[in-house]
Amino acid sequence: MKPVPARIEPQFVPRIWGARTLAPLFPDKTNLPEPIGEVWLTGNECRFASGPYAGRTMADAWRAMPPEWAGTRMNTGTAFPLLVKFLFPEQILSVQVHPDDTYAREHEATQGGIGKTEMWYAIEACEGAEVLVGLKPGTTPESFRRAIAEGTAENCLRRIPLHAGEAVYVPAGTMHTIGPGLVLCEIQENSDITYRVYDYNRKDAAGKARPLHIEKALAVTNFGAQSGGKLAPCATDHGTLTETYFAACRYFASERWDLSARVGAVTSRERFELLIFLEGSGQIECGHERLEYGAAQVWLLPATLGAYQLSPDKNTSLLRTYVPDILRDFVARLQEQRVGEDQWSRIVFP
Repeated sequence: MKPVPARIEPQFVPRIWGARTLAPLFPDKTNLPEPIGEVWLTGNECRFASGPYAGRTMADAWRAMPPEWAGTRMNTGTAFPLLVKFLFPEQILSVQVHPDDTYAREHEATQGGIGKTEMWYAIEACEGAEVLVGLKPGTTPESFRRAIAEGTAENCLRRIPLHAGEAVYVPAGTMHTIGPGLVLCEIQENSDITYRVYDYNRKDAAGKARPLHIEKALAVTNFGAQSGGKLAPCATDHGTLTETYFAACRYFASERWDLSARVGAVTSRERFELLIFLEGSGQIECGHERLEYGAAQVWLLPATLGAYQLSPDKNTSLLRTYVPDILRDFVARLQEQRVGEDQWSRIVFP
């Protein structure tokens, strides 16, 4: 079971609010017969396209992975910890919220029992694109319930203009929605539990409205100080490589690499890494292996891969994400890059 980078095949998921073209990330996905809203990149049913687990689903492969692949700190007896998606909203999403782990374990055991904290990175953004994240000051459970009944729930949320290259942090319990005109990469806990409170009176192909979950939503929503919102990243420039640190919490750490020439890195024996290529092409080099990467691909790097190099044929942008031990992994990287402690609070969350 030689540790080598392994590519994961995407899963295309129809959504009522999705798009009928996924270009340019997926140039062969145009004029689609039904709208695709989400492209799952590490979902339980996604399959490995290369490496020793080729043909096996993520869920099946994860259960079989030894520590040399998963990492010494990872628990392969539970679900794969990171769900990465591309989102293609052609219409505004429902006004919704996700539970935290405690509530999900108690009330959603049959759905996996995992809460959902997430981060969105804007790959593309049309002029005027925005997301709505967090409740406005003074919003109470009573006033929000009235707004739901009146069809004005979105007026209770904070509007956040979003541009390409920016990112938003959405902890569990944060009411939110996503507007049209965006292509996002979402990094989150591996959970699909969503409580909708308003869906703009839409009907599905069968003429039925999607269910709402108002009582559960009100039970998990944070009506106090809001911690979600646009991130203020920290960047370090190494000449041919720029590293931009967006966020770290107990569930994931995320950073963007922009590279114009060959760079090297080293994995940690404690946890795997995911490389999400947004644009560019080139090779992942490790030992005698030279593996071709391209845009819209996700690669899993085993924990004991060790030293590897990225050699771009074209300027490359990617998101690197992993499950951190915040104090040791992420903060140590900030210290190495001489990011001041006064900046840590902008990107490190409890």
